[in-house]
Amino acid sequence: MRRQNRGNKQQDRHRWLLIGFLCLFAVCLVAQVKPVGQKAGFETEADSIGKTGQQPEKKKTRVFLLHADRGEADKQARPDVQVLIGNVKFRHDSMYMDCDSALLFEKTNSFEAFGNVKMQQGDTLFIYGDYLFYDGQTQIAQLRNNVKMINRNTTLLTDSLNYDRLYDLGYYFEGGTLMDEENVLTSDWGEYCPSTKQSVFNHDVKLVNPKFVLTSDTLRYNTFTKVANILGPSEIVSDNNHIYSERGFYNTLSEQAELLDRSILTNQGKKLVGDSLFYDRKVGYGEAFDNVVMTDVVNKNLLTGDYCFYNELTDSALATKRAVAIDYSQGDSLYMHGDTLQMVSYNLNTDSLYRLMKAYHKVRMYRFDVQGVCDSLVYNSKDSCMTMYRDPILWNQGQQLLGEEIKIYMNDSTIDWAHIINQALTVEMKDSVHYNQVSGKEIKAYFVDGDMRHIEVVGNVLTAFYPEEKDSTMTGFNRLEGSVLHLYMKDRKMEKGIFIGKSNGTMYPMDQIPADKLRLPTFAWFDYVRPLDKEDIFNWRGKKADAILKPTTDRRPKTDKRNLINM
Repeated sequence: MRRQNRGNKQQDRHRWLLIGFLCLFAVCLVAQVKPVGQKAGFETEADSIGKTGQQPEKKKTRVFLLHADRGEADKQARPDVQVLIGNVKFRHDSMYMDCDSALLFEKTNSFEAFGNVKMQQGDTLFIYGDYLFYDGQTQIAQLRNNVKMINRNTTLLTDSLNYDRLYDLGYYFEGGTLMDEENVLTSDWGEYCPSTKQSVFNHDVKLVNPKFVLTSDTLRYNTFTKVANILGPSEIVSDNNHIYSERGFYNTLSEQAELLDRSILTNQGKKLVGDSLFYDRKVGYGEAFDNVVMTDVVNKNLLTGDYCFYNELTDSALATKRAVAIDYSQGDSLYMHGDTLQMVSYNLNTDSLYRLMKAYHKVRMYRFDVQGVCDSLVYNSKDSCMTMYRDPILWNQGQQLLGEEIKIYMNDSTIDWAHIINQALTVEMKDSVHYNQVSGKEIKAYFVDGDMRHIEVVGNVLTAFYPEEKDSTMTGFNRLEGSVLHLYMKDRKMEKGIFIGKSNGTMYPMDQIPADKLRLPTFAWFDYVRPLDKEDIFNWRGKKADAILKPTTDRRPKTDKRNLINM
């Protein structure tokens, strides 16, 4: 029995092996036989169901027909074209396309769509138009007439749009408009990428914002960040400002701009230029860096330097790093340099508006007819007075004026009169040996057309004076002292002097002048300090240590910390 059972089991095993080989042979045979009578044509999505997916690349490039109310084909006249009418729907990968009617081109895997064209990808990208040609091989869609692309908060309008699905890029070339929540952009040519939100515009570009208008030749704009990148000649115009730039960016949300390549910011008659500019419209200030020029075309002056700050809300400015203030309101320009130049405005938007212009420290100024040096300087537009502090010296042709403090009163940008306060001294150089000298507690010098004509000296007056003949020959040497002296100038030389009240002194012949009488006790001639030209204002040369005045009172200007912070 055991042998019989063992034999039966071996027979069953052989039987199942034979059946398995027969099944495998049948599967291989069927795989090599093509179905009989299968139709050739444009593949629908239903035709692809059940395929093994052995060639996924081909599946990705095949356009599927999902629906059409009616289809027509003329295999003899146009064997590769099918006409579809009514509620036509296609799908290519994740893109769905609808239209009223279409022509299908089977060999090229493409179609033309007519009427109420719609392309949809997910729930974020929608494209509409009157006409569409779609190439399934290149995945490029060409839409024409009344085209609208919508991507979340962004809408693009044009009559000619090509959309490349591989690169997710739509571009127009016959004029278009891009809109989001903040801005409306128009141009002749443009492109937009829905995935990156980045767009590029060329030719007659205009960005319209409720607060400004930007026009450009070439512009990039991101609809997510709202940042416009300037790539060509561009202008940004608002109610009070005008910006010109050829390279930089403007954040239309924060209203901040960073501009390069000698960009220009203009605000109510003031123009700011620099190698690079930063501008914050909300806060109302601009900064310029390197080779900066700030011009006030109304008052005909400008600031230069390697750094300049301007606050349009407080009408304040500051310049440093080789800072120079230039006044060109009169024929010859006046150049003034200091470590820092500052302008502060008070009582804005009132009839009491006035400004303080400050320069500190190591101030030097030059004009053809006037030069000066001091530690610090303040100009007050309220009384048109410029005050020089700490060892100030002023030169006018051959005249030198100095004291503890000098006040210069201006009349229409020209010197009207100057007031030298405490330890006042005026010196006129006749030659390297002979000097006319006057000292006193204070001196008032009056100017006509930029020339000193009248000098009034008050308090402890001392003079050392050389009277002259008409041919400029010196006739003697006069040492006088008194309480009040009036000196009169002609052709930039002392013509005569008149003491008011009691005076006494001595007249010496030219060949009998005592050596100890040639100079007043406070005499000093600071030719080594005097600026020689407009470039020399950068070369600080202070007085020698033993020549510095010891002030009787502290007359240095107080720093306005409040306005520095507000700037």
